[in-house]
Amino acid sequence: MSYGEEFLADHAYEIEHGLPIKEIMIPERKERRITMAQKVLILGDSGTGKSASLRNFKPEEILVINAAGKPLPFKNHFECITPSFEKLTQDVLKAMDSTNKKVIVIDDAQYIMSFQYMRRIKENGWDKWNDIQGDFFNIIKACDYMPDDVIVYFLSHLQRDDEGHEKIKTMGKMLDEKITIEGLFTTVLKTAVKDGQYFFLTQNSGLDTVKSPIGMFPSYAIENDLKYVDTKIRNYYEIGDYKDDAEVEKMDEAVKAEDIQKPDSDGKRRRKRNASEAQKTVNDQPVQGNEGDVRGRSTVASVPVEESAAEQPKTRRRKARTVKDDETPADTEKPSEQPENASQKAEIAEVDKGTGAIVGATPEEQKAIDAEEEPKRRRRRKARTQESVSVPALDINDDDLPF
Repeated sequence: MSYGEEFLADHAYEIEHGLPIKEIMIPERKERRITMAQKVLILGDSGTGKSASLRNFKPEEILVINAAGKPLPFKNHFECITPSFEKLTQDVLKAMDSTNKKVIVIDDAQYIMSFQYMRRIKENGWDKWNDIQGDFFNIIKACDYMPDDVIVYFLSHLQRDDEGHEKIKTMGKMLDEKITIEGLFTTVLKTAVKDGQYFFLTQNSGLDTVKSPIGMFPSYAIENDLKYVDTKIRNYYEIGDYKDDAEVEKMDEAVKAEDIQKPDSDGKRRRKRNASEAQKTVNDQPVQGNEGDVRGRSTVASVPVEESAAEQPKTRRRKARTVKDDETPADTEKPSEQPENASQKAEIAEVDKGTGAIVGATPEEQKAIDAEEEPKRRRRRKARTQESVSVPALDINDDDLPF
């Protein structure tokens, strides 16, 4: 009897009645195995190519445990198992132990926790949270007691905090505070999408938990092909019937995506320039002084005269109006501006020094001018009155004072 069969027999009552298995997966009476299966975690948002990465496996190579119970996004004849909603954890453990496949994929693994929470949503207390998170931990630890030529892939959604840091999506705080899920995996990959193409990222960006063994993958981004990832892991650790280095190197050239660069420490991605773009690069600071006095580290590219002239902005020029034969220069001149009101007309008219009236103005025009000028006259008179009023000085002799 295998260990899995023995474990299931010991917990037949809990499994039959859908009760949570509170005992840790490996009892103390069982000796620890020296070898263990490889565990790989694939993170990504929905629709970014996690499930589609299984497309290149052969049906006889892979077992898919479909936690969400949804069809795969491509035609296939894989062996797929959908755990029951009431016994989700127990069905996952049973499927992992009963298969002879060397590749096990738990698709949408985060739903193992989410579905249990929804099933027990009306329950109160901390026991519910302990059971949900404890069962997920037991599934991960069960991989450590499987044959060493087996690789188990956990495909899961991710979550981001307010600062943009990304991690596996979990339920509750215990797995985040007490157990760091990604710390139980040596290889953690993340999906990425660019220009309609789907990739796996293999190195940490400073804002996620992505990691992979040193020198395992040829570039920061690779094609989202989980069959290739499986081949690389078996070649790297020399697991089972693995391919030699020459075959794997040919595969590396086909899947690496060198146009996707690793972000800087601030999270911004560097853009790789090709040779043609580098030739068109202009110095980031202006040239000063003589020909040799150039600031900056980049080289000023020589631009052809035709190209530079074409890039100059076009300026609109106003054409001068030509005088026709039947026109005189006076006819083409702009007419002088007319006064808008009576006061402006008074300023440009001749004033009689004796009476202050406008020379040549009609009585109605003079009356309108006087009405507009009256407030100004009042303000001027008030200002002169304030300036003329002053306290007279007292002409008193010191001898006239009584003290």
